[in-house]
Amino acid sequence: MPRPIRPETTDGLLLVDKPVGVSSHDVVAVARRALGTSRIGHAGTLDPFATGLLVLLIGRATRLLPHLAGEPKVYEATIRFGAETDTEDHVGAVVREAPLPTLAAVHAALPALIGTIDQVPPAYSAKRVAGRRAYDLARQGEAVELAPVPVTIHRWRVDGVVERDGRVESMGVEITCGGGTYVRSLARDLGRSCASAAHLTALRRTTSGPFRVTDAVPLETLQAGGGAVRPPLDALPHLPQQALSDEELAKIVRGIDVAAVVDGPWGALTAPATGALVAVAERERDRWRPRVVMHAA
Repeated sequence: MPRPIRPETTDGLLLVDKPVGVSSHDVVAVARRALGTSRIGHAGTLDPFATGLLVLLIGRATRLLPHLAGEPKVYEATIRFGAETDTEDHVGAVVREAPLPTLAAVHAALPALIGTIDQVPPAYSAKRVAGRRAYDLARQGEAVELAPVPVTIHRWRVDGVVERDGRVESMGVEITCGGGTYVRSLARDLGRSCASAAHLTALRRTTSGPFRVTDAVPLETLQAGGGAVRPPLDALPHLPQQALSDEELAKIVRGIDVAAVVDGPWGALTAPATGALVAVAERERDRWRPRVVMHAA
């Protein structure tokens, strides 16, 4: 069960519902103050204009970041047609205008944006160009040319359409996608594909792998010293669990492999008395080889 945050509670999983107007770095700073620790890692950032789920790992649990299941990701977004901006969202400057599309044109364009596609990231992104962040170059007025990267889009769901004179002015969508996808760029490409222009006016992440924003603590609650931090084991619900005997526990904490009795290429090994996470282990034939050892508590 989640337990109240206290300064001495420094190892575990924390889900935060980020509000609009603050950066992911700001959220991490609040968590550091609330928890009394500087050791915090995050599984994917959100733009300041976006809201929703941030997955944070605290203390020694930061070592679990490579083993998190972060896909699929689910976003709720609002797309406005008729204008494209330099940032591909509503905070940027309009760089191109075009007629509003018909609803039929929008629906006809969506299938090409499903599956594995090549996506050109936005100029205002953290991608590196010759060792520099793309957004730094863009802010200085320099031309930014980013190579397309493959991303996977599993599903679009249209949740609502606002029309004007028989044309689509804005549209609410739910997008299920893989990691590395820029939803801003999906809006841009949808606008172009239906002979129009488009940008995002709202974005909210509701899901990241097994984690849901409905289980997250609001930032204002965290700022007030409330909320819940979960045990490290809660960060790995996708891994099969194997309870260790006392003898196996003594081996694992010294880096010695033990017999694997549950299936899977990776496993979460737990303490016999408490059920706490002791290690993440990789299968080698019929043995578990510890790769991340937490502690024996």
